[in-house]
Amino acid sequence: MYFAHVNGHLATGLRDVTTDLGALDGPGWWAVVVTYEGKVSCARFDQVRRAPLPRPSGTWPARLEWTSSLDRRAYEDGVQRIREEIERGEVYQANLCRILTASLPADADPLVLAHRLARGNPAPYAAVVHVPGLTVVSASPELYLSRAGDVVESKPIKGTGVTADDLLDKDYAENVMIVDLVRNDLGRVAEVGSVTVPSLYTVERHPGLVHLVSTVRATLERGRGWADLFAATFPAGSITGAPKSSAVRIINELEPEPRGPYCGAVGWVDACGRQAALAVGIRTFWIERDLIRFGTGAGITWGSDPRREWRETELKASRLVALASGRS
Repeated sequence: MYFAHVNGHLATGLRDVTTDLGALDGPGWWAVVVTYEGKVSCARFDQVRRAPLPRPSGTWPARLEWTSSLDRRAYEDGVQRIREEIERGEVYQANLCRILTASLPADADPLVLAHRLARGNPAPYAAVVHVPGLTVVSASPELYLSRAGDVVESKPIKGTGVTADDLLDKDYAENVMIVDLVRNDLGRVAEVGSVTVPSLYTVERHPGLVHLVSTVRATLERGRGWADLFAATFPAGSITGAPKSSAVRIINELEPEPRGPYCGAVGWVDACGRQAALAVGIRTFWIERDLIRFGTGAGITWGSDPRREWRETELKASRLVALASGRS
């Protein structure tokens, strides 16, 4: 059975799936997954109700063995390469990510994983989307875009530590840099003068770590729809860098594997109610045939230490990978 479970709602009765973001401006309730590379999956469901996560009906492997698209040396070399790009004035900040991959038996039930994450790593934007050709299990803490009528919000995360005392000046500088980028992105489709920053540098506590989070809010210009919003803001600034065009170019040069749903968008759109919440696809697993994948990364600035940035990718991944691998 195809379904989606997001925001405490269970959606069943799959009606159709489209790659057209413009469909989100029409009728219906949609589960949405957009990969970092821009592949769109919008799934419309006929029945949506408040309900707990469905119980698993299958099994999950006792252990998973992971490989990384970048080993420690390659990742630290990539950090140094970004610092050289910063020194040349090509970019101010860029996110460097790596993809973890493990083999998965064909009968593995992703709901087992979803329940493990719900217990061991609850997240404000947790989601499970299971539609033809796509299975995503996300425990994202980061809001890419929410919508209430014509008001849209983004809550970029920049700055991660075990406790608030671990946050560095570099983290605060990086956060405000990305806030400016998000303000600029939303300003392309917002009413003039409507872009505001209601909160800056909020420390949010999540299982095993803290994040530095800010909020950017805007009112959409009349006539603007979802395709316009994505064209202006996607991929999210927090997982690309600034300037975004230079950061994306460097990412493409340094990362050997596509990010897929990781660093994309995962969430829901109630087109009739003009409500929505789409998370940045971090802390996110996705299943492709007999493989399960998970991404982790860090924002690199001139002040970055390559070893510390590698450790940040491990911190972000450790709890969730342990839960998926039966070690926690």
